[in-house]
Amino acid sequence: MRFSTLQELAALCRQEQRMIGELMLHEQAAESGQTEDAVFRQMADYYAIMKEAVRKGLTEDTVSVSGLSGGDAQRVIAHSQSATLPPSLGSEAARAMAYALAVSEVNASMGRIVATPTAGSCGIIPGVFISTQERFGLTDSQLVYALFSAGAIGYVIANNSFVSGAEGGCQAEVGSAIGMAAGALTELRGGSPEQAVHAVGLALKNSLGLICDPVGGLVEIPCIVRNGFGAVTALAAADMALAGVRSAIPSDEVVQVMLDVGSAMPSKHRETARGGLAATPTGKRIMKELYGNKGQKKKNAKRDGDGEQ
Repeated sequence: MRFSTLQELAALCRQEQRMIGELMLHEQAAESGQTEDAVFRQMADYYAIMKEAVRKGLTEDTVSVSGLSGGDAQRVIAHSQSATLPPSLGSEAARAMAYALAVSEVNASMGRIVATPTAGSCGIIPGVFISTQERFGLTDSQLVYALFSAGAIGYVIANNSFVSGAEGGCQAEVGSAIGMAAGALTELRGGSPEQAVHAVGLALKNSLGLICDPVGGLVEIPCIVRNGFGAVTALAAADMALAGVRSAIPSDEVVQVMLDVGSAMPSKHRETARGGLAATPTGKRIMKELYGNKGQKKKNAKRDGDGEQ
């Protein structure tokens, strides 16, 4: 890649008069040795998987093997359509939240998802992108370019900080996904590369310090609801950036802070299921019910990855 920071990414886009998604498609094709058409088709396949995960989460049984999760996306989408008790968020933001929950519940029930950038944060980008596509009548091609934009942002974050909860806490996992979604959405809605980069910083600043504390070591509690909240935060960050709000601390510096905070975070708050919510009386009870006397020794079973699951 010809860029290693968000500032360099925006400058390169400005120099070549390209949007982030277009630039990333070109860079990915050059790096892989494939044609741009082939790389684009592969990303389109990933987007189709995301849409299928949303559909499945909203219409099929997503109760997990552990029995700890499932069905919340369907509850939220039903509430979003209520005429007697409309959602406080408004129906559009509530739909993004429901879609994010749906994909996360599909993941927890061992369904097929795309890790964006990890399985633990797999619902945020689909939740934001698919609800936005439906709301504004956008084409699949536009959303595929947005995925390339999100990929460019994730590339910078991963190479300068973390995207793994085991390394940097949930700020690195859910936080990175929020930043990727916010920046890509800003560009998708007509914002400049510079505005997209500001959206990343705005989003990441709101996630700094978020610990990774999965109850029972599973990607369920509190991971699934954090995906729902993350989708809403991404929408807010994109709207701020499009309105002209700037990240007073440059976004690359915010990424560095995430690295510093994650490095200083105690190990019990980095995916080990030994701190935070996992260490509450209820968290310990759930652990014991899941694993019996071996519960406290159970290693984190969290599915985490960089690609399709």
